[in-house]
This record gives sequence, C-alpha cells and structure tokens, in this order.
Amino acid sequence: MKLPAHIDTTWLPVALDGQVGKTPLKREVAGIPIVLWRGAEGLSAFRDRCPHRNYPLSQGRVEQGRLVCPYHGWAFRGDGACADIPGCAGASSRLKAETVGVREAFGVVFVCLAGNTPFVVPPMPEGPEYDHFWWAMKPEAARVFDALDNVLDPFHTNFIHDGYIRVKHRRQRVEQSIEVSEDGFEATYVQDTDHGWMSRALEGPRTRSRGRYFPPVAFQGRWEGPKGLTLCVTIWFVPENDSMIRPFARFSTPKSKGPAWLKEALIRLFLFRVIDQDADALRHLSDNIARFGGPRFGAGPADRLSDKLMRLYLGQPLTPERLGPFEMWL
Repeated sequence: MKLPAHIDTTWLPVALDGQVGKTPLKREVAGIPIVLWRGAEGLSAFRDRCPHRNYPLSQGRVEQGRLVCPYHGWAFRGDGACADIPGCAGASSRLKAETVGVREAFGVVFVCLAGNTPFVVPPMPEGPEYDHFWWAMKPEAARVFDALDNVLDPFHTNFIHDGYIRVKHRRQRVEQSIEVSEDGFEATYVQDTDHGWMSRALEGPRTRSRGRYFPPVAFQGRWEGPKGLTLCVTIWFVPENDSMIRPFARFSTPKSKGPAWLKEALIRLFLFRVIDQDADALRHLSDNIARFGGPRFGAGPADRLSDKLMRLYLGQPLTPERLGPFEMWL
C-alpha cells in the first residue's frame, strides 16, 4: 500500500529538540533521507544529499555555523546556499542544498517535505493546568495504515493486550457513537473503566473515551472521568518509508493528578509492554501481508471506522454524519 495522501504537505515530528545539536542528525521521512542540524542561523533541515555529488550531508560536520560535506568540503548555510568551495578561492556556486521545512514546537522538531505550507498540527491540551511529555519510540516494521487501523480498533485489546487494558473473558458493555466530518472522524465510547490492571492503575473511574483521526498519520485519544480529562495522547505514525514507521507521542495530564515526573514514570512503566505488544502484532501483520503480495481485508460487523480511515488515507473526503449509538461488548 502506498503512503497516505498529502504526506509531503504535512508537518511531522522527527526528533526531540534536544536530539539536534552540534552533530548532524539523519532521519528518513516518506522515503526521503533528511539531515537536521544547528548552525549560525539556528535549526535547519536539508534533503540528505550534497548538490555537488550527492554525498550524504549527515556524514558531515558543522564548522563555523555551516554544514560541511565530507566528500569535497563544500560548506552550506542554513538557507542551503553554498558558502565555500575549498581549493577554489573566491569561487561561488549556484548549487544549493535542498531545504526542508522545519519548525521547533512543543519540545520537538517538526519537518514538512514541501516546506512552504502553514504550520498545522492536531489541537492538543495547553495551558498551566497540564503536564506534558514526549515519547519518541524506536522505528517499527509496519505500514502506516495498519498502525492507524490498530490504534482505532478497540476489539484487538481483548486479545493482544489481555490483562493489561481489557480482559477477554470479562467483557463489559460499551456504547459507541461516531461523528464524521469531511476531513476526519471521532469515535466516542461510554463505559466504565476497563477491567485490565493497567487501565485501572492509570485512570481511576472512567466515564468515556474518545478517539479521533487527524489525516494523514495522527491519532488522538482522550480519556475522561467524572471530573473531566484524565489523559490525552496525541500520536503521529511518521512513515520512514512504506514499510517502517517512527511513532512520536505526546502525553498530557492534568496537574491535579500528581507530580509530573511521577506520572511520566508510571505511564512509561505501564505502557512499554503495551507498545511492544502492538509493535510485535504489526510486524507479524506486515510480514504476512507481504507474503501474500498485499492485503485482502474483510469487514467484520463492528468495523465501522476502517472504511472511513481508508477513504481519508487516500485523500478522499467523507460525507458528514452521526452514527450510533451502537452497543458493543469489550
């Protein structure tokens, strides 16, 4: 399956801001190698090839505030202009490094391959009443669509995450409602707290949860209790290529829930196993789809979101509507 529509005009997180320092940092986005670096003009991002002989600039170094290619020593300013050609005193070149849109925000570095689009990201909780932290996950063997389908699908949690989030032999009644807009959708689940020990340890009483898809690669989950929001997770499944993703997630919690360092430690402690379980499932899924030459998915009676996900993934608009409520047992 190809990468999602509009991926080149989307702002995507690729590194924590502290990861980009004096040494050039290599990343891959939608099959395009890029290099991040800090120079005299601040943070910059290029496609990772020197315009002279296409040597990877990520193998170079920053000298006098410029990125220097290690092959012939050509030096580039933050705007991509060539500032020096060793051995050719006074010479100039019209060759420029290919710049990529780059922006530091919320504690991470975002890039946009197109470079000239407005900076737009999903709305996230902000203000002094919230604590936040980022989880930059390791690259995973998975297709973007499958990762999105997985996070939007509540039914797999009874099996892949049995005991952690839900318990497959202790199902509970859940009411699902879906609100569809032209460019996204949100599913709301009204229920008590899940039976899994992790859900009970992290949340406390739950009244409802919401999951929203922000095309092309972002998902946001919100969990609410009697007093309002208890946890918000905004995750980007950033494609390195058509078979690898590098997820970035921002966790937001109310300050009233305890010290920020303790909440982060507990969330990481409880969730690392769940993240590994999903990564393992997506790897098996990706491998098996490849063995059969591509996906041949079937639709189950509760698969109410997958077709909408596919249409938006391909860049096709949806018809606004409200669906439900539907009774489910999870």
